[in-house]
Amino acid sequence: MQSWSSPVVPELAGTPPALRLYDTSARQVLPLAPGPVATMYVCGITPYDATHLGHAATYVTFDLVNRLLRDAGHEVRYVQNVTDVDDPLFERAERDGVDWRDLGSSEIQLFRDDMTGLRVLPPAEYVGAIETVDEVVAMVGALLESGAAYLVDDPEYPDVYYRIDATEQFGYESGYDRETMARFFAERGGDPDRPGKRDSLDALLWRARRDGEPFWPAPFGEGRPGWHVECSAIALNRLGMGFDIQGGGNDLIFPHHEFSAAHGEALTGARRFARHYVHTGMMGLDGEKMSKSRGNLVFVHKLREAGVDPGAVRLALAAEHYRADRMWTDAVLDEAVARLGRWRAAVATGAGPDAAPVIARVRAHLADDLDTPKALAAVDGWVADVELGLGSAGGGADAVVTAVDALLGIDLR
Repeated sequence: MQSWSSPVVPELAGTPPALRLYDTSARQVLPLAPGPVATMYVCGITPYDATHLGHAATYVTFDLVNRLLRDAGHEVRYVQNVTDVDDPLFERAERDGVDWRDLGSSEIQLFRDDMTGLRVLPPAEYVGAIETVDEVVAMVGALLESGAAYLVDDPEYPDVYYRIDATEQFGYESGYDRETMARFFAERGGDPDRPGKRDSLDALLWRARRDGEPFWPAPFGEGRPGWHVECSAIALNRLGMGFDIQGGGNDLIFPHHEFSAAHGEALTGARRFARHYVHTGMMGLDGEKMSKSRGNLVFVHKLREAGVDPGAVRLALAAEHYRADRMWTDAVLDEAVARLGRWRAAVATGAGPDAAPVIARVRAHLADDLDTPKALAAVDGWVADVELGLGSAGGGADAVVTAVDALLGIDLR
């Protein structure tokens, strides 16, 4: 699947601090230890609606990770999927009287346009579920053969399920107890009441063919992939076990990321699917989580159409820490627009103090689990000095422009 065009990322002099990120499975901030090629998998969209600010918060966060890894001298192999075959897509297409493939294609293109506008670096591989059905079939077949999966005893719909007890370490990523798992499983696409399952938390690997739904051939019966195994197969086949970062919103911790990791671990016998599990907080509006089911969404393309500078959107999203659940308000956006205006006015003078200290502070704050509020405050401090007339005509404006572009993804020119 085609990705989107990449902005040019300038290079900075010097060596930044090592990046440290909160690992969900360890419940603490830990250093990353990638090799020359850093590997990252971030779950993509289900393309049945436009990109909203909850999506943008996640992809801008991992864009910062991507930029920091590059700044540290790593090549980054970033993979992202698109769940372009799933129930929400079919339901929306039926409601709107359009073909589900056409709906998916149009929303994927809108997502590309939004990511381009936000200057998010594209993944090296942008992979649709439809493209990888053969990979899922192979993985499900191997899990069945190993005993980690089973077919339900249902002659009409012999779905394939993953056994929750197929790995001893299941649950290590989320750290949730059984009661919490059961609640989230029911709320987030699980089917605890499906007759024939051995455990109510067993996860769907392959949905047997139903009337009116797309299907593909498989040795265990025609059907289509389950959600979790899609990401497991895509990541495993492109990054291998033990890749550096598996990322997404914190609503994916369970069941999606727990199961996608477990599928890979059961298949390979490895202890950990990824070395770091990184999750962003949720965006909210009017006191509630921003979600398609509630309809309380702020769409990126609507902001762009209204003339909002994407740099201001990035600043607004970075105003609070990425792991915090936070609210989007007009005041948050207004403050970001004002901040962007001050930064641009300051660098336009061509003057200002030496940039090296502020660049060092920005690097240090971002390396400390993406502490964007402190990083933005550091730039604010340099801007305040410019406004006070400190520095010289040969000051650090150009260097600040380069650093803000490279590290924060914001164009100040």
